[in-house]
Amino acid sequence: MAFRKGLCILRALKLICLVVYSKTTHSVAISVKPAPLEVQSSPQRGVFAFSYTIEIRNEGKETVQLLNRHWVISSGGEPFNEVEGPGVVGMQPILEQGQSFEYSSGAIISDPLGSMHGTYTMRAASGKVFKVEIPQFELVYPHVLH
Repeated sequence: MAFRKGLCILRALKLICLVVYSKTTHSVAISVKPAPLEVQSSPQRGVFAFSYTIEIRNEGKETVQLLNRHWVISSGGEPFNEVEGPGVVGMQPILEQGQSFEYSSGAIISDPLGSMHGTYTMRAASGKVFKVEIPQFELVYPHVLH
């Protein structure tokens, strides 16, 4: 089950929501904090940029390594892009019991509303390979309130 907690604030006539999405699979906890990147966006051209910060925490007893990532990105409720590849931000972190790894990345979609979800492929010290779910999180571009 994925959990979502957050806070919305009104700043300069824009509603800004700070939400953290969390999910634990096979004793690996994933937390995601998405945020709009207004400076890199161009709504009139259909360019909506977002950053997201992810924390991966090993809550199990066995050391694990992140091998691959798989992302499914939606824009305006429709499939937009799918990304697969080794590691994250050029790394394949190894996490011992209780350790965590945090990184930031970004995505560009063509609508003010979208979402992302996916999986990490992990390998335990025992050699077992398994998938960890990345909770679905919303990409919401702030709109000016009238």
